[in-house]
Amino acid sequence: MKTYNHTTYAILGILTTNCRSGYAIKQLIDRSLNHFWKISYGQIYPTLKRIVNEGLAEVRASSGEGKRDKQEYTLTSKGMEVLGNWLSEPVDQPPLEKNEILLKLFFGRHQSTDHTIKLLTDYKGKLQERLATYVTIEEGILNQEERSEDVDYWLFTLDYGKRGALASIDWCDATLEKLYSKEEHDGQSSV
Repeated sequence: MKTYNHTTYAILGILTTNCRSGYAIKQLIDRSLNHFWKISYGQIYPTLKRIVNEGLAEVRASSGEGKRDKQEYTLTSKGMEVLGNWLSEPVDQPPLEKNEILLKLFFGRHQSTDHTIKLLTDYKGKLQERLATYVTIEEGILNQEERSEDVDYWLFTLDYGKRGALASIDWCDATLEKLYSKEEHDGQSSV
């Protein structure tokens, strides 16, 4: 059985929602997936072309009154089968995270404790902003008049993001506390 890259599987999944055009796919990515899965605009159309060529989706021109024609994509039964097979496969391993703050902290002895504290404080602020964004998205989903069958699953992924942000904020607090203590201790030792 042929395997595809994760972008292909993501777009097959998106096509199970009401997103039918490249533009609608990009909108959904920006509103939802972008918080945990990055797909650039430049990846969408080549992937759509590839899945049509592979028989995983069909495309047809759609036009509205006063609007220019747009391409609308729908999954074929083969596309649903490929998506279903991928969804049923186990995850190989938890993803490794590239995290700049951890990299800088790892080499933290080569900068002042004050600077490390500032970096962590700024990072914590960004995490708090991200958490606020997740809460706003959650409220938007819960306040939709028409509830999609996908809502529970969207909320599961959003909960993962919220919990991750909260855990990272908690880690920042614990690390900052240790850094303040270190700074206080280092200041007393130099006297």
